[in-house]
Amino acid sequence: MTTSHDHAPSTKATWWQSAVIYEIYPRSFQDSDGDGVGDLEGIIQRLSYLEWLGIDAVWITPIYPSPLADFGYDVADYTDIHPLFGDLEAFDHLVEALHAKNIRLILDFVPNHTSEQHPWFLDAKSGPTSAHRDWYIWQNPAPTGGPPNNWVSIAGGGGWELDAESGQYYCHMFLKEQPDLNWRNPAVRRAMYDAMQFWLARGVDGFRLDVFWLLIKDWRFRNDPLNPDYQDGQPDFRRTLPIFSGDRPEIHEIATEMRALVESVDRDCVLIGEIYQPAEKLVTYYGEDGRGLHLPFNFNLMWQHWSPRPILAYIEEYEAALPADGWPSWVLGNHDQKRIASRVGPAQARVAMLVLLTLRGTPTLYYGDELALENVPIPPGQEQDPFGLAHPEQGRDPVRTPMPWSRQERHAGFTTGLPWLPLGNDHPDRCVELQRDDPASMLNLTRNLLALRRSSAALSRGAWSAAKVSGDVLAYVRETESERYLIVANLDDQVKTVGLDEQMGGVVALSTHDGRDGEPMDKVMELRGDEALIIRCQQNAS
Repeated sequence: MTTSHDHAPSTKATWWQSAVIYEIYPRSFQDSDGDGVGDLEGIIQRLSYLEWLGIDAVWITPIYPSPLADFGYDVADYTDIHPLFGDLEAFDHLVEALHAKNIRLILDFVPNHTSEQHPWFLDAKSGPTSAHRDWYIWQNPAPTGGPPNNWVSIAGGGGWELDAESGQYYCHMFLKEQPDLNWRNPAVRRAMYDAMQFWLARGVDGFRLDVFWLLIKDWRFRNDPLNPDYQDGQPDFRRTLPIFSGDRPEIHEIATEMRALVESVDRDCVLIGEIYQPAEKLVTYYGEDGRGLHLPFNFNLMWQHWSPRPILAYIEEYEAALPADGWPSWVLGNHDQKRIASRVGPAQARVAMLVLLTLRGTPTLYYGDELALENVPIPPGQEQDPFGLAHPEQGRDPVRTPMPWSRQERHAGFTTGLPWLPLGNDHPDRCVELQRDDPASMLNLTRNLLALRRSSAALSRGAWSAAKVSGDVLAYVRETESERYLIVANLDDQVKTVGLDEQMGGVVALSTHDGRDGEPMDKVMELRGDEALIIRCQQNAS
């Protein structure tokens, strides 16, 4: 038997609902010119790999002109390309080449803040009466002196920086080199929507909206309450609960405006919001009557203890919280978080990949996770991430290292020059070239999962329900009226005996281990350590 939820298979013909998105960190994917930094032409050179792998869309992190204080998340011009990555002609070539292979392009858009070197902010700093002064968030010092309130920067330290000339503070929820825009100003909205229109006209298929939940701040600038669960050693931003510095109700008006913007073009585009919020808050970003974001990014699976009960409990919580037309989103890794293979181990990373690609919703893969890459220790003196340089516990360099392509070529085929970050010592042995030739590799497991998902309406768009089985495993069903799969995952390295309901019997369609495809499963089965199975059920129970 299964525990069912009200979410039936979707009938909407939207490409992003059945898609698998692949995040590319351009600096680290492929360097085409030998300067040690990946670029747009490098991505083009590797398109045959993306096509072979079977992904449907790529999301590329920022490539705009920037001083690179935060490696592109400090934008100095929203409508151009940083020369490090190429130019607009190279971008147009990338869009054309991707579309020729039926792969969509999702562009990272950074609406919360600009670079301090953006012409808008340079003008804003020129004086309190400047044309762009109110494009940013300025406040006088507190009555007793010092910052206007206790808002904390996610990059560490306070969220305000004093402008000595004017005597006012400007708000920055990240580095001081990243001043926050004032989204209460209609001129800011118009300018940012114009920038989005610029990229839509160049053929992009949607946007990933950076730190979307922070766009609107409390207009009274009230102090955030202290976090009663804060513990010494945690990052500074954990000291407070950001209920006034983010996640304000007015944010949903912006989501609706952006939704109308992308729906004004003559193709199906997607809005994906970066929102670090629990399920009950996350789902509000779909908006009333589904007029908000298409896919509020759901990162919460990354924080669950990797064992069946908490994982299943969170999936059920999220599924139950979703609005009727809300399509789920799942993520297990990105450019800011520890790699999944480092969190759960390379063997369990195979299980995690199977789970990610069989849950209901749109999954996003982080480049290199299909190779089971782990965090790379960065030798002293080679660190690059400004977050990590200021606060080592927040360093993100270890998850952003170059993609290993071959065993024989220098620097694993990533560059002919000196890589901007070192490759891991084991990267040549985990490279694409070797894994493509190994049927049992993580890479081929991922490719086979993607192919099975693409060929199955149940796995790509079907309903989800928890499965009632005996044994300490994660188990759920994906189904349509004519097709049903049981997914059973062993989340540790011990052998598990699993009892199935008589309606769950079938044959193994795919295993994370060798030698089980086609094996019949009925009533009782044994899962090896670090093994997950997709079982094609023989009939669809009513």
